[in-house]
Amino acid sequence: MIFELVDIEGAPRGFDFELEPQALDLEDSDVSLKSSVRATGEVVKTAAEIVVKGSITGDVEIECSRCLKPVDQKLDIEFQANFVTPEHFAVDKENEVSASDLDTDVLEGDRIDLKDVVREQILLNISEQVFCKPECKGLCPKCGADRNLIDCKCDLNETDPRWAALKNLR
Repeated sequence: MIFELVDIEGAPRGFDFELEPQALDLEDSDVSLKSSVRATGEVVKTAAEIVVKGSITGDVEIECSRCLKPVDQKLDIEFQANFVTPEHFAVDKENEVSASDLDTDVLEGDRIDLKDVVREQILLNISEQVFCKPECKGLCPKCGADRNLIDCKCDLNETDPRWAALKNLR
């Protein structure tokens, strides 16, 4: 869904739409959508910035960080994205960057594509480490066996020979 800046002059504009998994182009990430994603909210234009507030709901599938099995997660994201036009973005080498400046994007052109905002918010709000279960043992670093299913006989206490000389430094 695309908003032209001239269309949001004066009053907030609401949005409520669904995006199919292929529309969000998440193939390069560790996240895959199980179904369409719903985004609702509003776009408000003030004198200096454009604010997009809303929520995103849906279902995603992520790989377990230890054993790489698929893990289902529900999305329930509340977000606010701030944008400024290039005219309102002052680049002054004398000023210090504030924390609020880091949360503001500079618009390129005279429109906002909410599909890009939704994609960005999904990727920012997914946990970096997801586990299929808290006690997941993961994969063996030597043979690659799933240690949740079998006990491999690999010796994981072997010291890398490159570090052997450090043992004698005590």
